Amino acid sequence: MFTSLQNPLSLIGRVLLSLLFIPAGFSKIGGFAGTVGYAAAKGVPLPEVAIAVAIAVELGLGLLLLVGFQTRWAALGIAFFTVVISFIFHPLSDPSQAQAFFKNIAVVGGLLTVAAWGAGAWSLDAKRGA
Repeated sequence: MFTSLQNPLSLIGRVLLSLLFIPAGFSKIGGFAGTVGYAAAKGVPLPEVAIAVAIAVELGLGLLLLVGFQTRWAALGIAFFTVVISFIFHPLSDPSQAQAFFKNIAVVGGLLTVAAWGAGAWSLDAKRGA
């Protein structure tokens, strides 16, 4: 049964994961100054550059994940980014941030699964034979 659902489930999984990142990227563009200020307050060095990188990852790699192009690399890139930002913005030293931290780590688990298994047949990777 699950074999017949593999392609639609892969697509739905990619769409749902990308919905965490693409809107966040657009939000950072729209509120760039505020986001830079927040990053600076968290001690992020070169906050303007860091937020520009965050936008590129969330929007750029998020879109690649959505359409299934270079999916394994996009998922790995987003997973690495998510681990890094989790330690910065949701430190375990703050008990009120523990749930957000572990939620992010669970998302990393989903991204690593996509990296391991690929985008599925309903993707640009499959269409180009990657």
